[in-house]
Amino acid sequence: MKIKYLIISILGIVLFSSCQGDLDINQKSEVSANSMWKESSDAVSAMYGMYNKQRSTFSYDYLYWGEFRTGLWGESLCGNQKLNQVSQNQIPTDNSSANWENLYSTINQANLILKYTPNISFSKEEDKDKVLANAYYVRAFCYYWIGRIWGDAPLLLEGFESSQQENLYPVRVSADAIFEQVGIDIEKAIQLMPISVESRTTASLGSINMLKADYSLWMYKVRNAGDNYLQAADQANTRVLNMSLYNLEKNYSLIFRQELGSEIIFAWSYIQDEYTGGIAADFLVPSQYISPEYIENPVKVGSHQQWEFLTDEYQSFLSENTDDQRTVETFQSFYDDIKKDNYKWINKFSGTWINNTRVFDSDMIVYRYADAILFDAEIKMYEGDNISAVVSLNKIAERAYGVEHYYEASLSGDALNEAIISERMKEFAAEGKLWWDYIRMGVAFEKNKYLQGRENEENVLLWPVSQTSINKNPNIIQTPGYDK
Repeated sequence: MKIKYLIISILGIVLFSSCQGDLDINQKSEVSANSMWKESSDAVSAMYGMYNKQRSTFSYDYLYWGEFRTGLWGESLCGNQKLNQVSQNQIPTDNSSANWENLYSTINQANLILKYTPNISFSKEEDKDKVLANAYYVRAFCYYWIGRIWGDAPLLLEGFESSQQENLYPVRVSADAIFEQVGIDIEKAIQLMPISVESRTTASLGSINMLKADYSLWMYKVRNAGDNYLQAADQANTRVLNMSLYNLEKNYSLIFRQELGSEIIFAWSYIQDEYTGGIAADFLVPSQYISPEYIENPVKVGSHQQWEFLTDEYQSFLSENTDDQRTVETFQSFYDDIKKDNYKWINKFSGTWINNTRVFDSDMIVYRYADAILFDAEIKMYEGDNISAVVSLNKIAERAYGVEHYYEASLSGDALNEAIISERMKEFAAEGKLWWDYIRMGVAFEKNKYLQGRENEENVLLWPVSQTSINKNPNIIQTPGYDK
């Protein structure tokens, strides 16, 4: 499966290695529409090239845009000014993650697929539907992140291939319009996706419904869009829970050590000699710090400096229950009695050790079955069905602690909300979800000490737009609150 993905990914890179400015949108296609978009294989190659671009877009910023803003991460062996800006929510316009260029480049590839694929003949119509469904899924995914990161943003639904096209300098439209488009694209993806597709590295009905549940919960809780979104979240999430393709791994460590196992719904594929690295490369200890006899015995070493690590408070929180099997899979520590120093590292997504070299080839998990179970607990809580919420919560707790009925059935109110967010903090540490959980569940200003008392600051939960983007496109205005 990975070999096939590798071949088509490379085709995608060759055929669609275009560049795009910071929304001055100067798209310079290396292959024109006259020589491309003729065969079904062209569309399939474009689809895999789109995923290659999406993967590289999120490979480093996935946690910067999200989890690092929780205040649960801090500097490690070396100082990291960029991380401090993000974790303390004092983000300047020159922070590199404020640049949305790569997200819009990914969207542009999806737009081109949607533009040309309908006119291409396929031997099977469902194969065409699959390509189109993937393009809608990726575009919805990217706009969902854009809407949550920046709020108001350009909404581009046409593919750019030439600097002569119109609308090269778009304006920011309302976040409402961005989120509305996300919902439209999700529904189109669901309608088109063949039921037979079971991929875990491209879209499937499982991953599209997970995105719909995620999006619908956000619309219900954060955007105050109405009870119909809570119902939509419940329906989409229940579809995933009822799919026989997925289940909860009994052994938590297998999620990360057995790639694309039964718990994985959607992940970005990392392959040696094709695409490796990502943010996980920042989490391991450089080999020069460790006594040689302890390298990989037990200390996992990386390829460069360890720039980020969990705060002491978060480590204590993750370690508070000695029966929790998630702790050791999340992080470990070891005292080097020769160097007289203590070293810590993240185990998730740590790749493989091959010929005395760390290869960061662990797939980056986006959605897994535990998401659906904890979403179910959250949805049932909002619906007022606290007993069912606790039943779902206890499925996660039982795997973690080996104890049935860990949480009492009478749990309700703030205590139930706190239990769900606590289990999410333990279940998904270093997986890029927790910032969005904080906002959705209403605890961002409580949990992050750097946000306490800042509730009235304009757009403090959003990002500024990169000054580079504004310099290149005079129609882009800065996020209010960051324009001082």
